[in-house]
Amino acid sequence: MSQRPDTPLLDSVQSPADLKRFSDAQLVQLADELRRDTIAAVSQTGGHLGAGLGVVELTVALHAVFDAPKDKIIWDVSHQCYPHKILTGRRDKMLTLRQQDGLSGFTKRSESPYDPFGAAHSSTSISAALGFAVARDLGGACDTGHGDAIAVIGDGAMSAGMAYEAMNNAGHLKKRLIVILNDNEMSIAPPVGALSSYLTQLYAGAPFQDLKDAAKGAVSFLPEPFREGAKRAKDMLKGMAVGGTLFEALGFSYLGPIDGHDLHQLLPVLRTVKDRADGPILIHALTQKGKGYAPAEGSPDRGHARARFDMITGEQKKAPSNAPSYTKVFAQALCDEAAQDPMVCAVTAAMPDGTGLDLFAERYPSRTFDVGIAEQHGVTFCAGLAAGGLKPFCAMYSTFLQRGYDQVVHDVAIQRLPVRFAIDRAGLVGADGATHAGSYDIAYLANLPGFVVMAAADEAELKHMVATAVAHNEGPIAFRYPRGEGQGVEMPERGQVLEIGKGRMIREGQQVAILSFGTRLGEVMSACEALEAKGISPTVADARFAKPLDRALVLKLAADHEALITVEEGAVGGFGSHVAQLLADEGVFDHGLKFRSMVLPDTFIDQASPAAMYDVAQLNAEHIESKVLDVLGVASIGKRA
Repeated sequence: MSQRPDTPLLDSVQSPADLKRFSDAQLVQLADELRRDTIAAVSQTGGHLGAGLGVVELTVALHAVFDAPKDKIIWDVSHQCYPHKILTGRRDKMLTLRQQDGLSGFTKRSESPYDPFGAAHSSTSISAALGFAVARDLGGACDTGHGDAIAVIGDGAMSAGMAYEAMNNAGHLKKRLIVILNDNEMSIAPPVGALSSYLTQLYAGAPFQDLKDAAKGAVSFLPEPFREGAKRAKDMLKGMAVGGTLFEALGFSYLGPIDGHDLHQLLPVLRTVKDRADGPILIHALTQKGKGYAPAEGSPDRGHARARFDMITGEQKKAPSNAPSYTKVFAQALCDEAAQDPMVCAVTAAMPDGTGLDLFAERYPSRTFDVGIAEQHGVTFCAGLAAGGLKPFCAMYSTFLQRGYDQVVHDVAIQRLPVRFAIDRAGLVGADGATHAGSYDIAYLANLPGFVVMAAADEAELKHMVATAVAHNEGPIAFRYPRGEGQGVEMPERGQVLEIGKGRMIREGQQVAILSFGTRLGEVMSACEALEAKGISPTVADARFAKPLDRALVLKLAADHEALITVEEGAVGGFGSHVAQLLADEGVFDHGLKFRSMVLPDTFIDQASPAAMYDVAQLNAEHIESKVLDVLGVASIGKRA
C-alpha cells in the first residue's frame, strides 16, 4: 500500500483474538495505528471516512473485550465499519473497498463471519441484536456459536422510531443485550430534533461531568454496601441535570456518558458489562466524527463521504464536471419555483446536502424541514402539509423512500393528497451497491391509484418536471432522477409545465420503436447511431410518464412498427409491465407485435462503477443495440470496441 504508515502492532493482527495478548497501553498504540491505516486506505479508494475515524477506539475496545464472531457486534448503518474490517482479517483487501468484486462499504454477511448482520440503512441494529439475543436463549443454530449481542448505534440513527420500538421490546423481554450509543452529536448532517437536545443535556451540566462515578450509572456493579448511597447520589444528580433518563424508562440500565476516545474509560466499562450485565444495558459514549484527521474534523460533514484524497492536505481528487449534477439542478429549479410560489416547501430525512435541500434552506429556511432519519414521519408530515394547503416536496433517495412506503400508500395515495416526491439516486448508484440502488420506486409507486410517476431523461427534463409537480394539485406526483452529472444539454431559463401523461417523440424511424423511460435515453441514442451504420433506423420516444401512460403514443408506436422495446432503470413490474398491460388489454399482441422490455435483472447487483453495474444489468447502448437486432431477427453482435 503506497503511503502506508508504520504500523508494527497492527501488522501482527490477523484476527480479533490477537488483541487479547496486548496490554491496555498497547491497545492505545494499536488504535493510533488503526486510525492512520484507515486514513491511508480510504485516501486511495474514497468512501465513508469520518464515521470510521470516530469509532476507532470503540472498535479496538470491543474486539479486545468481546469474542467475535461468537459475540455479535452489529454496526448501525455500518458505514463506520472500516476499522472493524481491518481488524477482522480484511486488511489486505481494503484497497478494493467499494469497487467491483471488492469489499463492500458496509457490513455484509456473505463477506465475513465477523459481519453477523448486513446494514446500510439506519436504525436496524437494536432490533437485529435483540433477535440474536432471543435466538441465543432459545438455542438457535448458528455456525459461529452464540454469545453476547452488541448493537452500536449513532445518535443520528436514534432519531428513527424503529430504534425505540426495538428498545421498548427489549426492555419488556429483559434479555441480556448491550447497546452502545455512539453519540457524535451528528449523523450525516448536524442533528435535529428533541432527541439531540436531550442527549446534549445528558452531559452539558458541569456537576454531571464532575461526579463521573455516579454519573456513569454503574450502581448495580458496585459492592453491596456502597450501592444505596451511590444510587441516591446518581438519582439526585440526574434530577439536577436532566430530570430522569429516557433509556431507563424503556427498561435499560444506563451507563454514561463516557469518553468514547479514551480506552482507559472504554475498556473497564466494557469488561464490567461483559462480566456482570444480566439484562438490557445502554452505554452512552461520546465521540467525534472524523477524530484524529484535521481535514475531516474541519469539514462540515466531518468527512462523511469522500472521493479519493491527498493524505497530507485532505484535498479530494474529483474528476472535473462537464455538466451540473441532477441533484443541483433539482435544488435550483425548486428555489426558482419557490420564489414564485410561497406555498412551496421542502422536507428531507437527514439528507439536506445529499438531496440539494441545503441550497433551498439557505434561501427559504422557514420552508425547509429536516425531520431526521425518519422517513415514515417525513412522508406523513408531508401529507399533513399538503392537507393544510401547502405544496410539499418530499426529497428522498429512492432506496430510503422504501422505508416510508406504508405511509405513501395509506397517508398520501388513498387520500389523494398532492405530495410531490423528488426521488434522487434513481437507478444504479455505483460504489454504495445494492443497498443504495434506486431499483424499485417505479414499480412500487406506479401501482398506486391516482399516482403520477415521471422520470427525467436529462437535466432539462428534470427542470420541467419540478415545474409540473408544483402545478399539479390533483393528487400525489413523483419524479425520479439519477445520481451524478447530467447529459450536458442546453438548459431552459425556467421549467415548463408538462401535460400530464404525454410523452414526446425523439426521432422517427422504421420497423422497431424504442420507448425509453428515464436517463437510459442517452444510451438508446448511442445504440441508434450504431444501428444506423447497419441500415436500421429505429423510432425513439421518451415516455416521460410511467403513470398515467401516454396511451395514444404507445398504441401508435405499436401500430406503426413490427416491434416495440421499452427501456427503463427499474425492476420488473415497472414501466415496461404497464406498457405490456396496456397492449394486452387492447389486443395488440393478437396482431403479431413483437414486444420486449429491458429492465434491471431479478438480482441484487454488487457495487461497481455505474457503467459497470449497467453492464451487468445489460442496459448499456450495446445491449440495446443487440436487443434491436435480436427482435428483428438480425444476426447478433459481439461487444463493440
